[in-house]
Amino acid sequence: MIKTVSLLTRKAGMSHDEFVDRWVNEHAPLAHAVPGLRRYVLTLIESQPERADIPSHDIEVDGIAELWYDDLEAMRVAAATLEMRALRAHGAEIIGRIKNYVTTEKQVIPAPHGAN
Repeated sequence: MIKTVSLLTRKAGMSHDEFVDRWVNEHAPLAHAVPGLRRYVLTLIESQPERADIPSHDIEVDGIAELWYDDLEAMRVAAATLEMRALRAHGAEIIGRIKNYVTTEKQVIPAPHGAN
């Protein structure tokens, strides 16, 4: 599996709560139609605590999106679809800034049997 992880900041003039509402209720349902997209996870930012022993990045993040694919080829194919274009077009209505990463995972502590 491969995934993209995106740090999202809302459009200027939009509240965090409005961004989350539109992201969850308008944007996320569009992901169901994207061929080859295996999993779509929205991580909603509740707070941004800082550590006293490590400096913090000077960025504001309203959410983190994970898009999961079987492999890089599946990701490439999905990116070219009309459904992904629709998802991205809607995202451009609510996302003011974005930083994308293509990632693989290295699981350190396995989830208990049967956990999601």
